[in-house]
Amino acid sequence: MEMVGLHSCFILMSQFLVYSLKASKKKGLSLEEKRTRMMEIFFESKDVFQLKDIEKLAPKTKGITPMAVKDVLQSLVDDNMVDCERVGTSNYYWAFPSKALHARKSKLEDLQKQSSEAKQRKTTIQKAAEKAKVGRQDTKERSSLLKELKALREERTQLQAEVEKYRECDPEVVKELRKSNVVAKDAVCRWTDNVFAIKSWTKKKFAFDDSRINKAFGIPEDFDYME
Repeated sequence: MEMVGLHSCFILMSQFLVYSLKASKKKGLSLEEKRTRMMEIFFESKDVFQLKDIEKLAPKTKGITPMAVKDVLQSLVDDNMVDCERVGTSNYYWAFPSKALHARKSKLEDLQKQSSEAKQRKTTIQKAAEKAKVGRQDTKERSSLLKELKALREERTQLQAEVEKYRECDPEVVKELRKSNVVAKDAVCRWTDNVFAIKSWTKKKFAFDDSRINKAFGIPEDFDYME
């Protein structure tokens, strides 16, 4: 029974390959078409090949360009469609219909599993979305509460603005302002000391009077310490 099944599978695949060959005569081969034709080499011969053998057969019998042979063959090996074994310094390649059928079934199972998982995730998300909607129906009571909430937020904004206006009367703010004034006054006094020190040095050095020094440096005549 297994041999009959494999034989039927081989016939169907051969028919498909023949159809693909006819359909693609007028255009360049796609990667999948190249892969299919290369598999045909293995299925028809049921033989073991080296890379150099495939590089000779593929262009002549299947129309695969020589430059593409190695990459196409490697892609089939990567997908477990073709077996590869290194013996000595050479690599040997082979593939049988049963191997390809098993690989395709395995790939199909993986895709079906991924599809099932995706459906489960979709169902979970939909349930979560439905759950999130509970209590958010657009009822008359909810609309009224939302309006009230909006009004309260606007009122809070207005009150915050009013508080900011009268912030200057806040005892803590006044305290900070007084501290700042003391610091500023001390700084002014230090600079006043510096100015008088410079004036004194200038008088001694150049024998200038106060009015001449004030005029030269732009110092007001009534310049003095702050009260």
